[in-house]
Amino acid sequence: MKSNTPKLVVVAHNIRSLHNVGAIFRTSEGAGVDLLYLTGYTGVPPRKEIAKVALGSENRVPWKFKKRVGEAITELKSQGYQVVALEQDPRSIPYQNFRFRLPIALIIGNEVRGVSKVLRDQADAIIEIPMLGPRKSLNVSVAFGVAIYEMASKVQRLKK
Repeated sequence: MKSNTPKLVVVAHNIRSLHNVGAIFRTSEGAGVDLLYLTGYTGVPPRKEIAKVALGSENRVPWKFKKRVGEAITELKSQGYQVVALEQDPRSIPYQNFRFRLPIALIIGNEVRGVSKVLRDQADAIIEIPMLGPRKSLNVSVAFGVAIYEMASKVQRLKK
């Protein structure tokens, strides 16, 4: 794999809120994400709602749009990426316990439906954030922030 190949990639699929898309851009920049795929009906820049939250990150984080998420997953797997879905599932493991390897791609999904079973089945692994309170889910941009910073810290150690 070439040294300029992105090591940490995010696939944001069917994110309905443009404000969440903006937050994902901003968090991606802060966490050192190398490439962001926007797939399905996820909104893409330029949009004022994205820009309002991204604060310029939408211009600094490299991104691609693919209508069909399966094409993005197939492309990533063919390039040797470990593809990981962030979702609650009987097969998921706590994100802190997962053994990451590079290159890696994280799939995040729709605010209501999450990452579909089809995508979870295509993933190499499924991770989740253990929920301690009575509410069993987080906003997608918040959950993404929790998971990507854990991944980013592990990726930095692997890059060394």
